[in-house]
Amino acid sequence: MNVTRCSVPVTTRAPTGTTNAYLLGSEPAMLVDPAARTDDLDRLVRAHTVEHILVTHTHPDHVGAVAAYAEETNATVWARTGRTDRFRDVVGCDPDRTFMPRATIPLGDDHVRLLETPGHAPDHMSLEVGRGGPILCGDCAVREGSVVVGAPEGDMRAYVTSLRRLRAIDPPTLWPGHGPAIEAPRDTTERLLAHRRRREQRILEAVETGSTTLDEILETAYEKDLTGVRDLARATVVAHLEKLAVERRLAWDGSRATASD
Repeated sequence: MNVTRCSVPVTTRAPTGTTNAYLLGSEPAMLVDPAARTDDLDRLVRAHTVEHILVTHTHPDHVGAVAAYAEETNATVWARTGRTDRFRDVVGCDPDRTFMPRATIPLGDDHVRLLETPGHAPDHMSLEVGRGGPILCGDCAVREGSVVVGAPEGDMRAYVTSLRRLRAIDPPTLWPGHGPAIEAPRDTTERLLAHRRRREQRILEAVETGSTTLDEILETAYEKDLTGVRDLARATVVAHLEKLAVERRLAWDGSRATASD
């Protein structure tokens, strides 16, 4: 099945300043993550018979043109079962149908399988294109750098599990929500997992050596200049602290951390 990527400029703080919209198949086709209307995406959509519209998750930089393209194409708009209120609030329209994880949506002579991959967002899904084919992984992975997993919405335990799932599947290609295609999925997922382990270890060491407040832990956990991204770094540290607290590797009450006995 064909996978066509269209890079769409967005006004949010998305990595690279763009979001990847995707068209799967041809006649019929599925539109995924239409972040905004652009001339290029308009031409792509009008050149195909779009029967389905999905989003990997409902962050604003992935959903901005869902309602417009749904009206123009009369395509079926899908949302995750149990997340329709969130979908409606963010996207601005009601879904036509809902899906459960592991569901498949027929597309021509093939199908798209929905994989639950939460962590970056609670409703995050990935899409496997055909049996054993590439996976549209949304904001689970990027070829360079790392993904923001920030509290209160981000769940670091869930994110690590999602990365491990993608590593185990090891598709031929990961198509991310931002940036170029990931042509070595296992290497990339292992790199991202290692990055999380290193950050987690620095947070543990900070707490074990006496840092208790979020700002104290932040200064130890990050060695780089956080100008412009300090709020994202703080939210990421909180997500790590919440994970470590659930695992009883430290105590965290929402404002102060203490080392485990």
